[in-house]
Amino acid sequence: MIRPVLIACSHGTSSLDGRDAIRSLVDEVRVMLPGVDVREAFVDVQEPSVDDVVAALPPGRSAVIVPLLLSTGFHTGVDIARAARLRDGVVAAPPLGPHDLLALVLESRLGELGLHDDDAIVLAAAGSSDPRAADDVSTVAELLSRCLARPVSVGFAAGCEPRIDDAVSAARSSGASRVVAASYVLAPGYFADVIRGSGADAATSPLGPDPRIAAIVAERYRAAAATLVGAA
Repeated sequence: MIRPVLIACSHGTSSLDGRDAIRSLVDEVRVMLPGVDVREAFVDVQEPSVDDVVAALPPGRSAVIVPLLLSTGFHTGVDIARAARLRDGVVAAPPLGPHDLLALVLESRLGELGLHDDDAIVLAAAGSSDPRAADDVSTVAELLSRCLARPVSVGFAAGCEPRIDDAVSAARSSGASRVVAASYVLAPGYFADVIRGSGADAATSPLGPDPRIAAIVAERYRAAAATLVGAA
């Protein structure tokens, strides 16, 4: 039986470093899923669009669109959902987060900075106009807080409140000697730049590429592909 195509759909970025990071992540997914046809797609900035990738599938070929996005939002609920409706046999998996492995990657990135006992941590996310995105980020903050055994606050670059700079200011006013922004973005680009410019004393590097992120992509693919096999 031919396995469904995996369409790895990211936002798209003009950052060359960001493009390299996403490309490396997709390559890690290919290694984890030998024999699966893995194709890149985008919802903005880059080509090919997710609509075009779905339209180019061979007749009768099934596919799973896995959002390379960390939270529910406009792109998962509108762009990717619309693309999945273009053809029979195409389904969309949930976004990558919330997930325990994301908290572990964040913990690793924070460890690279050498955390101090009196550091304050702000989980810095892109944000969305969809309130479910804020809920997803809050869940990841709770998971990270358990990993670190310390409080983790949340800030957003856009779409939600509080904004990252306000969250950083609030953390600093609480008496923390250092405020660290845990960058909850997949790759270098606009939002990573916003996080670095938020006024935090330090900011972690983006999450990807990382084998644990690729493992989430593979998990999302397998679960959604099983629904296609069951329907067949």
